Amino acid sequence: MDFSIIIDGLYTALQPINLMWLVIGAILGTIVGILPGLGPATGIAVLIPLTFGMEPISALILMAAIYYGALFGGSRSSILINTPGDGSSIAATFDGYPMTKKGQAGQAMSIAAIASLIGGVMAIFGFIFLAIPLAQFALNFGPAEYVMLFIFALSAVVALSMGNIAKGFLTMFIGLGISTIGVDLQSGVHRFTLDVPHLTDGIDFIVIIIGIYALGEVLYNMFNINKAKKPDQNIGSKWFTKEQWKKSLAPILRSGPIGFFLGILPGSGGTISSLLAYSTQKQIAKNKEEYGKGAVEGLVAPESANSSAAVGSMIPMLTMAIPGSGATAVMLGALIMIGIQPGPLLFENSPDLVWTLINSMFIGNIILVIINIAMVGMLVKVLHTPPKVLYPLVLVLSFLGAYTLGYSTVDFYILILAGVLGLLLRVLNYPVVPLILALIVGNDMEQNFMRATVIYDGPVSILFASPITIGLALLTILSLSYPLIIKLLGRRKKKDHPMTM
Repeated sequence: MDFSIIIDGLYTALQPINLMWLVIGAILGTIVGILPGLGPATGIAVLIPLTFGMEPISALILMAAIYYGALFGGSRSSILINTPGDGSSIAATFDGYPMTKKGQAGQAMSIAAIASLIGGVMAIFGFIFLAIPLAQFALNFGPAEYVMLFIFALSAVVALSMGNIAKGFLTMFIGLGISTIGVDLQSGVHRFTLDVPHLTDGIDFIVIIIGIYALGEVLYNMFNINKAKKPDQNIGSKWFTKEQWKKSLAPILRSGPIGFFLGILPGSGGTISSLLAYSTQKQIAKNKEEYGKGAVEGLVAPESANSSAAVGSMIPMLTMAIPGSGATAVMLGALIMIGIQPGPLLFENSPDLVWTLINSMFIGNIILVIINIAMVGMLVKVLHTPPKVLYPLVLVLSFLGAYTLGYSTVDFYILILAGVLGLLLRVLNYPVVPLILALIVGNDMEQNFMRATVIYDGPVSILFASPITIGLALLTILSLSYPLIIKLLGRRKKKDHPMTM
């Protein structure tokens, strides 16, 4: 490896004009991430006009900074008001919001920012040494491999419902059912559209996410608004403790590679990466009962994976011109428009551009940590807002976020129905995560399943299509049987060590 190119890239990234665009992109991305419903793809699309007339490398730095800045910002609203900025921030609500209710909002936001930094830096080093080999390996994923990957992801998340696996399967099937709404791409048949033109393209999963988490939370608390227990306004320290850091380091280091690899696979993105990282962390944790109640490990694991997935998703875009996520798909179109042609020759013909980008990502992650930690004191003031003011504000943001996705009032009705569904799931103690993940991957899983059954002559053959599918099938079986194994081991342990009176 020619280290002189890396040094030249660092020098270019540190030029004042590029640093300026890096800071602007980081700030804009953080703001975009905080606002429900926008997300990095929308943020990049809206701000593409800023890149007109810019130097290609400056434009690439700006778009990349908006991308991973939005991922940093998305966890802010997840932690503070249980409202994910976009799909990849869902997992931050599981333990981030309970930490806020325990009076640890400042600690949650600061340690989430550090987890994102470490995950991003790990992925950047992975990018440096593994970009081309991993991109070539990702090419081995065909329809059968993607079907098994999605099944494994769903099984891992259902296994999170320790003691409630039946409920987990039920909510998963609800999510898969919602994902079938729209026109079947294979047959052209309209399914469950109720003759509503807006539904022919299906339901945007972000509307469902905002409805279940934001609207559902508001509805749950509005019934007892006068008795509602507000999050502890005494946020304590704005910096996490040594004990929290000790608990967090191993989950951060484990989750970074998970997010990085899944980010490389086109279509996986930060949502699946963060949910799978959370699922993996909970399954191997000794204190499973603390998850969902404010376990710091449950916050840092998905944050590390989310940030590393963002870096990973840029590998197929830059090396093969294949977008790894919605945001990189928008970025790909913008790059072609400004004269940058991603592909295998980019690393040979424009190494200065690639290494400047990689160095800017490293610098940008550090800048984002500084920005996000500096904003902690300002953002936690949200907790001082009276419920009678805060809940209507959350409602306004939710409806605005849903409307900007498709500019249709139909999404308002979908949002309300999703809010009622979120309320029912919470009251009846049904897990939400399997529903959300099934909704996200359902359409892609169906299309890949149809293609795979044609290629391999039936659904059973998919299991044995390649070593990758066999490996994923074994992981699926292990994931689903894991809760049972733990239960049996627990019983045996009690028998071997009976309590003495």
